Amino acid sequence: MSKSKRLMEMMMTVNRKRRFKVQELADEFGVSKRTILRDLQELSELGVPLYSEVGPHGGYQVVRERVLPPIAFTEEEAVAMFFAVHALRHYSSLPFEAESASALSKFYLHMPGDVRDRIDGMKNRVDFITPTRRGDAPCLATLLDAAVHRKVLAVKYESKEEGESSRRIQPVCIYANNGFWYCTAYCFLRQGLRVFRCDRIGEAAYDESGTAPLDLGDVSLSRRASAEPREPIRLRAELSRAGVQRCESELWLAPLLRVREDGSGTIDNKVSRGDISFYTDFFIGLGNEAELEEPAELKNSIRRRLSEMLARYQ
Repeated sequence: MSKSKRLMEMMMTVNRKRRFKVQELADEFGVSKRTILRDLQELSELGVPLYSEVGPHGGYQVVRERVLPPIAFTEEEAVAMFFAVHALRHYSSLPFEAESASALSKFYLHMPGDVRDRIDGMKNRVDFITPTRRGDAPCLATLLDAAVHRKVLAVKYESKEEGESSRRIQPVCIYANNGFWYCTAYCFLRQGLRVFRCDRIGEAAYDESGTAPLDLGDVSLSRRASAEPREPIRLRAELSRAGVQRCESELWLAPLLRVREDGSGTIDNKVSRGDISFYTDFFIGLGNEAELEEPAELKNSIRRRLSEMLARYQ
């Protein structure tokens, strides 16, 4: 095996093993321990973060921020990867903000000049627009880590209805929609799954009260369990084709929407009474593309809001 090939395979091996001894690598690659030591020195100079431990149980270890082996991209793959990361710039907060900026910079700087010229020419021709929101979501990294490792968090959350409150939650997943970040989590205060706006979570720390995490393995992004409505009331409305198209752009509305073959549709489900104000604004925005049938409380709320608006223009 050539030295360059051996170094490449060794880089992938140490990343996979994380912890190893020189003799193990010598046996695996069929070379002397002296040769392995020289190869490890070269890998370290190339940027593989290695450190050694002395003693009978010592050896080498790859630090947590390990470097992945080189990956060969075609020109089209490289352009696609660049714009996938480039599109994230529209979000004011990311769970990996510094890392994505660093990755994009490395990716761009190591491309051939003609590929960089092609990307520069495409920047003003293609984009993935996401509404830029003013509110930051400073706890995204903590929420994501808790979701991955199934940990309980103590958070401070501010809602329109209740103001600021302290809660213990167990995040399941986070996702971005229409410029906002959301976290689906089990709320120990409400004893059920809830969806939280991440920019309204002002503080988040790992819970130290001893609350045991739950087994929520059946809930994920692909299989989101819908939160049980508080003080449920029935929401029923007819939608035109244009109304359906506008509703389809709202991720939270997907479970409530039923679409007919002609493109029109209906909403028929139970919602929380406390969300009347939210649905008032939403149905006013739909205008003539929706006909609300019930609840009566929502109809009355829409009438009051429209009367207030009309008074401003008299």
